[in-house]
Amino acid sequence: MEHRAAKRLKLHQRGEDDYVPGNIVEIEIHNFMTYDHLTCKPGPRLNLVIGPNGSGKSSLVCAIALGLAGEPQLLGRASSIGAFVKRGEESGYIKISLRGDTAKEIITITRKIDTRNKSEWVLNGVAVPKRDVIEVIQKFNIQVNNLTQFLPQDRVCEFAKLSPIQLLEETEKAVGNPELPVQHHALVEKSRELKKLELAVKQNGDTLNQLRALNAEQERDVERVRQREKLLAKVDLMRKKLPWLKYDMKKMEYKEAQKQEAVGKKKMDEAAKVLNDLISPIEKRKKMKATQESSCKKLSNQMTQNANNRRDAIEKECQMGVQVRAKYDEMEDLKRQEESRQRRIAKAKEDLVAAESELAGLATYEPPREEMERLSAQVMELNFEVNQMKMRRKEKESQLAHEKGILRKCSERLKEMESKNNKLLLALQNTGADKIFEAYSWLQEHRSELKKEVYGPVLLEVNVQDQAHAAYLENHVPNYIWKSFITQDASDRDFLVRNLKSYDVPILNYVAERSISRVPFNITHEMQEIGIYSRLDQVFDAPDAVRNVLISQAALEYSYIGSDVTHRKADEASRLGILDFWTPDNHYRWSKSRYGDHMAASVEQVNPSRLFKCNLDIGDIERLRSRKVELESDIAEMEESLRLLQKEQRQLEDEMAKIHKRREEIIENVKSDKKKHQEMQRRVDIRRRKLEDINKEEDLKSSTKKLIDQAALLNEQRFQMAMKIKNLLIEAVALKWSFMEKNLMSIEIDTKIREMEMDVKQHQKSAIQAATHYENCKKETEQCKIQLYDAKRQAESVAVITDDLAQEFLQMPGTIEELEVAIQDNLSEANSILFLNQNILQEYESRQRQIDAIATKLEADEKELKRCLCDINTLKGKWLPTLRNLVTKINETFSHNFQEMAVAGEVSLDEHEVDFDQFGILIKVKFRQTGELQVLSAHHQSGGERSVSTILYLVSLQDLTNCPFRVVDEINQGMDPINERKMFQQLVRAASQLNTPQCFLLTPKLLPDLEYSEACSILNIMNGPWIEKPAKVWSNGECWGSVMGLEGERV
Repeated sequence: MEHRAAKRLKLHQRGEDDYVPGNIVEIEIHNFMTYDHLTCKPGPRLNLVIGPNGSGKSSLVCAIALGLAGEPQLLGRASSIGAFVKRGEESGYIKISLRGDTAKEIITITRKIDTRNKSEWVLNGVAVPKRDVIEVIQKFNIQVNNLTQFLPQDRVCEFAKLSPIQLLEETEKAVGNPELPVQHHALVEKSRELKKLELAVKQNGDTLNQLRALNAEQERDVERVRQREKLLAKVDLMRKKLPWLKYDMKKMEYKEAQKQEAVGKKKMDEAAKVLNDLISPIEKRKKMKATQESSCKKLSNQMTQNANNRRDAIEKECQMGVQVRAKYDEMEDLKRQEESRQRRIAKAKEDLVAAESELAGLATYEPPREEMERLSAQVMELNFEVNQMKMRRKEKESQLAHEKGILRKCSERLKEMESKNNKLLLALQNTGADKIFEAYSWLQEHRSELKKEVYGPVLLEVNVQDQAHAAYLENHVPNYIWKSFITQDASDRDFLVRNLKSYDVPILNYVAERSISRVPFNITHEMQEIGIYSRLDQVFDAPDAVRNVLISQAALEYSYIGSDVTHRKADEASRLGILDFWTPDNHYRWSKSRYGDHMAASVEQVNPSRLFKCNLDIGDIERLRSRKVELESDIAEMEESLRLLQKEQRQLEDEMAKIHKRREEIIENVKSDKKKHQEMQRRVDIRRRKLEDINKEEDLKSSTKKLIDQAALLNEQRFQMAMKIKNLLIEAVALKWSFMEKNLMSIEIDTKIREMEMDVKQHQKSAIQAATHYENCKKETEQCKIQLYDAKRQAESVAVITDDLAQEFLQMPGTIEELEVAIQDNLSEANSILFLNQNILQEYESRQRQIDAIATKLEADEKELKRCLCDINTLKGKWLPTLRNLVTKINETFSHNFQEMAVAGEVSLDEHEVDFDQFGILIKVKFRQTGELQVLSAHHQSGGERSVSTILYLVSLQDLTNCPFRVVDEINQGMDPINERKMFQQLVRAASQLNTPQCFLLTPKLLPDLEYSEACSILNIMNGPWIEKPAKVWSNGECWGSVMGLEGERV
């Protein structure tokens, strides 16, 4: 179902207040474009908004468009809403009051905007989303994006450029039946659909005829192909029967194999029965043999155990004999040991007496006390001198470490400052001086070849203490100066120009002039009051040549530095003759016009410093280098003094070492003598203890008695062990006899078993032959079964037997040979049918399917085409008469208006049958008595003539419009006075009619002696320094004369 446009609200009759619903009754704007605040109450009919260029007329148009939900792009001024906030303010608002259905009902729409591009909507004091506001606007059919309703100054040219098609679309939206644009859009879509359907029907019909012609040509060949395929189908059917015949043959072979398997199984069972009857007695004999062998094994184990016991007993008896003989040997040893003990006692007594005599003969050593005391005194004296030396050395080392620390800090600071040079050079490189490092290095290497001092780059020579001042200086001085090199001699300049040309760095030559005069630096009291506290030539340090070049090249002596107070009192600075000054955020400059005495001011934002981020003082580098040399010299002297102290300390320590060595020798002698006495005393004690130990040894009698008792006990144990061996020998004989009996019986049973097994082997060969024959038959049967299964699977893969297929098989030969002959005959007959195109049948059938599909599609498209034509005729029957009637009415009014201006014009509908997207409105005009009507365009009419035609076309829409108001901005620009006067009369006449919508006409001027009516309201827009008080008086309703009288009294 097609979407229907919302029904437009018909304009009601004017009320007692002369307004109609949707008229603008009040406009209030605050901090909007050029306005601080404005409240405007337009009249219900023609409103003439008059004011000089730049006074804010178009700002009022922008307020109406944006306040009624228009987008910034509509106005052609800015792309964001934040751009419409007055400069210097953060936010503003637009408030538009529309008349409701009654005079008492006022609908207030407020749009609050800010510089962050945010909007807030308030409807009758309540915050609402934008869509609610749009619904209210659509209710009154307000279209700020329709050029026939809303024509701002920046889009006047767009209206003149509207093509006839676009003009028709805009006219349909603005006037006439609200269904017209919807119906027009539907007709455009339907016409496009109709063209597509017509094209599809034509293409499908042509394709269908071609395909049918091709199939008619190939029908005879197709019949021969089908005959050949019939023969081949018969061959395929015979080939399907062939595997089934082979299956029947395999089935017979399988049944025969099953019979042979049954006979073989019967013979094998009979042989197995005879063999089982012979094997049964052998098994019984084998069980008896196993029983005898078990008994023999048990007796053998007992015999082994007996032998082990006998062996253990004999070994124990032998060990006891050995022990008895050992006891007798110990008795002999005891006799010999007693004789040795007596001899050792005598020897120990002699050694003790000799050691005691030697101990008594040792002399006592007395240490030299006087020499020890003298040596101690010398050590104390030398130790005191060494400690004093160490203290002096420690003080020297501490002082040396302190000096080295200062030297290290100085070196680090110097390195850091030299590194800052690199950073400054890198900053210059980043700003475009690509080879500044190479140029600086070249200068350092060739300074000896220069006659006078050369400075550069200038950035390295300038030192600024305050970062803010650095930003001012960097922004003020041209960039090329910072990378320049300054010479003080013409030959040096030429030398650098020749050699640094490839590095692309400027060379400036400074010539000192004694007569040069500088503006003295003087901050007056008036300057201090507005925050001025310094000047750019006072905030940096540099060599004189560099300083003078900067001042002369960049006029630093005329640029002052101020504070935030200066920013607020910027206008007062120019009165003091300060035409260039800096504040923390802005740079203010005044310049005098070449064509008059008036001054032009400019304000630029202060950019942060990029070059002076790591500035340094060149003088500090030289001072640090001198300080480093002094420190290195002092450190060398202190290190030499420290070496002398170390030498003296080493001599004292050597002398102390000699005294210590002498003391150690004396002490060592005392210790040695004491050690000898102790060693001799220890030897005497050892010999005395040895004698006591020998006397404590056991005597001969008690030891001999103990050994005799032990030998008697061992002999008794040997006798008991001999009796045990005798009993084990008797038991071994009995076990041997029983084992022999059992073994002979087992041998006899084994002989009988071998005889019976020989008989079984003869019968076993017959049984094996029977079993082998049965297995062969079984394998043969299994092989036949597999072949039968494979034959069946092969046959089923070729064809599954159905009742119809079985009937057809019965009509074919019944043997394999006959069937193969029949297959060969049919193949020969099929191969005798020849044709050129092998794929002719597939092509024919594929083409036939295409014919069927295209025929179906063609039938559906023809039905859709009829339906589409019916829809188009229905819609066209509603739309075109209405549109023709509307254009006729517009043409009547347009022609009448042109006739009153003594020129001719007409409006016509440009029709194109069913090409509804090409329909348009043609405006034809003629501004001269001779000639013919020409279509309105830039090629045939002047700008003023197009403006007259445009405004008269808009006036012609007045009676037919459904919108509550219309806005036209400066449409009379470019008109000659005659046409402008006639145009104005037409506007006044149209505004005086009953149902004419409210109209806003903005113009910077009006011709004198124009005819006005009660329907006209004049809104004057003025600005200037003395407009505030008259505006307040005028807002109270006073007439112009009263206001002028008030101004006269004030003057």
